[in-house]
Amino acid sequence: MSRLAYKYNEGDNRSFLIEEVLANRSDTVSSDVQTVLDKISRINSDIPVISVSFNSGSIISGAGKTYEAVMQYLLDYDVQAGIMKGGWSGATNFDPVVTIRLPGKNNLFFRNIYPEKVESLLNGVLHYEIPTDDFLGQEGTNKFREWPGLSYLSDHPFMKFQKRWLLNEGESYEPADIELYIANGGYKTLVKTLGSYTIEEVCDIIEKSGLRGRSGSGFPTGRKWKYALASDSEIKYLVCNARESDPGAFTDKMLIEGQPHKLLEGIAIASYAMGASKAFIYIQNGADYTISVLKESIKQAYDYGLLGYNIFDSGFGLDIELRIDPGAFVCGEETALIGSLEGRRGMPQVKPPFPSSSGLNNCPTVINNVETLMNVPLIMKNGPEWFSAAGTPGSKGTKVFYLSGKSALKGIIEVEMGTSLRSVIEYTGEGVAGGKGLKALLIGGMSGYLLPERKLDIAIDYEELKKAGAGMGSGGLVVIDENTCLIDLSRYQMEYMQNQSCGKCIPCREGTSRMFEILSGVVKKPPVESSMTTLERFKGVMQLENIASVMKETSLCGLGQNAPNFFLSVLADFRDELEEHIFDRRCRANRCHGLRTFVIDVDKCTGCTLCADKCPVNAIYGTRLQPFFIVEEKCTGCGICYDVCKFDAVSVK
Repeated sequence: MSRLAYKYNEGDNRSFLIEEVLANRSDTVSSDVQTVLDKISRINSDIPVISVSFNSGSIISGAGKTYEAVMQYLLDYDVQAGIMKGGWSGATNFDPVVTIRLPGKNNLFFRNIYPEKVESLLNGVLHYEIPTDDFLGQEGTNKFREWPGLSYLSDHPFMKFQKRWLLNEGESYEPADIELYIANGGYKTLVKTLGSYTIEEVCDIIEKSGLRGRSGSGFPTGRKWKYALASDSEIKYLVCNARESDPGAFTDKMLIEGQPHKLLEGIAIASYAMGASKAFIYIQNGADYTISVLKESIKQAYDYGLLGYNIFDSGFGLDIELRIDPGAFVCGEETALIGSLEGRRGMPQVKPPFPSSSGLNNCPTVINNVETLMNVPLIMKNGPEWFSAAGTPGSKGTKVFYLSGKSALKGIIEVEMGTSLRSVIEYTGEGVAGGKGLKALLIGGMSGYLLPERKLDIAIDYEELKKAGAGMGSGGLVVIDENTCLIDLSRYQMEYMQNQSCGKCIPCREGTSRMFEILSGVVKKPPVESSMTTLERFKGVMQLENIASVMKETSLCGLGQNAPNFFLSVLADFRDELEEHIFDRRCRANRCHGLRTFVIDVDKCTGCTLCADKCPVNAIYGTRLQPFFIVEEKCTGCGICYDVCKFDAVSVK
């Protein structure tokens, strides 16, 4: 038994790990064991602790100003309290969220706390008078006392139907504080793994757990590691693909900003298991706050001896390098990502060989995404049986999604595999915003699949989704309501894919361009209608399905192969809506400006001239105090006249 394993098995108390970590720290770290223990002790019991949610979403909602207001309050009233930037991972509708813990009592969560609310909130809570208007719920462990008569956060509809394994941490301490992470049990699993398991045993545990890649096709993670481990190459790489590029998918950013050290711990365990001494985190350009959190966390891990040479005298060393992508959507594809890491233009390559046998610098390379790697410490801590007990026979554990679109509640969620998509929308998301009807759900981002309302009883399961012609994709769930035009959305989706195509292969480059051109003609009327223009338009429409099929069968990478998915799902389940646009020149949702015709009701029009003044193309004529009229030939269907009319005189024909 190694020295590390012997010392680990001697005891499992908190101070042991802190002492071990601090013993390996660099000279730049001045904290001692007692300082760290005092910090966690004070946060847990001695003084009030106030945490302001701080991530990319809450910052946009004004969390920075709320944090400053809390700081000012503590200074003005000379209140002895701790203040942190917490990692709230819940509904973005509630941001900024303020969490308050009074000594010995459960956490209290409050929603939408803007600077003007700070003083009244703190005045109440610090004097044990809990305001109920913005109260979300209480949460704590058995070492804290509950607040009688106050509901629990876990009973809130947004939380109640989730299984929050990855998202249940990071709310009660500052995510980028390594000392608090360690004091709460962080990196203990890494220490145990390095001292108690061989690399083959770690791969076996992950394979036995049933963990599958949390994006793409869901390839078994343990098996992928074993492919790389079996290689004779002395150099191997692990790449964490944190480049989520689809609009509507923010799970990676939220996970990183909430628990950066758990990601680093997962990367270290995965690298040890596959024999890699070098790892990369590949992240999207422009994610400035996420990048800053990662940089600080990586520096801390090096300072405390948790990265670098001979970690804990185990003989295993690991360097992690953060790489920022050049801003290309296609770099999310693994072979294009590898090309970008090598300093080349990110363009997909033909497979095989697969990266696990020949990837970065022609060496075995394992590419896992953020969610996959963050599950690794949990599995090593709790055992493969614990993980595989949740989910379905073929899809184990939980899945993190970002719920957006027309959902009443939006934000990052985590549900058990096997949960139906309908229940996610109706219970966790509290249905469709504004009481509108549910039309469809887009799963998997811009290159994902559209599932109509009647198919939403399907379970979140790799195989079940595949049978329905869909897939997990990037973790985005976009709720679409009855007022959305799917044909115009198809046009926008194809324009996006056209702009993101690398242009290397003809099917993708020309196919996306041609499909966008045809769909653009479908959602508007031609300037001049003639038999020839009508014939050309119908010929184009007839080509759409054929172009889509060719793209799926012959494109080089997943971007081109999946680019037509959205349109094909519209064609399969909403063909009648497409035919209305083509034959009737009508958009039932009244969203296609080019197909809208507005008229003015002469009995309601008062001649106020407001519509004529606001019309950008001067298509409205009339005499003041007399009914006005719209010249159809000049009208572009922008709808400004409809929006500004105070007398409901303008309607869509």
